[in-house]
Amino acid sequence: MVFPFVWSLLNSFKQPQEILTLAPKLLPETPTLDNYREVLSRGNFLRWYWNSIVVALLTTLSVCFFSSIAGYSIAKFKYKGKNIIFLLILSTMMIPMEMLVIPWMVTGSYFNLTDTYIGLMFPGLISAFGVFLMKQFMESIPNSLIEAARIDAAGEFKIFWKIILPLVKPGLASLAIFTFIGSWDAFLWPLLITAKDHMKTLPVGLQSFAGAQGIEYHLIIAAANLVVIPVLAMFMVVQKHIIKSVATTGIK
Repeated sequence: MVFPFVWSLLNSFKQPQEILTLAPKLLPETPTLDNYREVLSRGNFLRWYWNSIVVALLTTLSVCFFSSIAGYSIAKFKYKGKNIIFLLILSTMMIPMEMLVIPWMVTGSYFNLTDTYIGLMFPGLISAFGVFLMKQFMESIPNSLIEAARIDAAGEFKIFWKIILPLVKPGLASLAIFTFIGSWDAFLWPLLITAKDHMKTLPVGLQSFAGAQGIEYHLIIAAANLVVIPVLAMFMVVQKHIIKSVATTGIK
C-alpha cells in the first residue's frame, strides 16, 4: 500500500528522462528540486491550491453542520411525515451525479455563480449520506440525556450544540474526512462551473500539465505529491476519532 507513495515521491526528484527510461530505477540518479520549482512557478498553481483548500474546508464544515442538525431532527423528534422525508433524502443518493449537472448549471447560470466560490460549493453544501450517517449515530444516544437537559431549561439548539455534537465526534470525524476527500478530488463540476483560470481547483488545473505536446510526467508527479499533503493533514487531525468510532462500533 505504501510503495506507490514512495515511488511517486522518489520520482518527483528525478529528471524527465529518468522517469521515461525503459529500465526505471527506484532512487534518482541526480536528485533535483526543479520539478517542484517549476510546478510552483507555473501559471496559477498556488491559486488553484488555495481555491481547493477554501472549497474543501467550507464544504466540509457545511456538510457536518447541516447533516448533523438534520440527522438530530430525524433521530430525536417526532412529527408527521418524518419517515417520508428521510426516505426522500435517501432517494437522492440513487440519482447519478451526471443527471444533476444540467440542473446545477441552469441554477448556477441563473444566479450568476460561474467563477465564484459559492458556485463551486453549492452542490455539496449538504449530503444525503451525511444525514443518514449522523442519524444512525444519534439514534444511539439515550433520550434520557436530552430530557435531563430540557428539565434544566436548556434550549433545543443548546442541547444539540453542547450535548449531542460532543457525543457524536467519531461520526463527525468520519463524515469530515469523506467529505473533504470528495470535495478535494472533485473534477467534473469545477470543470463546468469555472471559465477563468484563476478560479480553477487543483484537479482541473492539473490538466495544464498534459497538452498537445505531450504529458509532463515529472511535473504531474511533483504536483500530485503537493496535492496529497492537505488530505494527509486532514486525516491526521481526525484519525483518533475515526479509530474510536471503529472501536466503539465493534463493542456494540
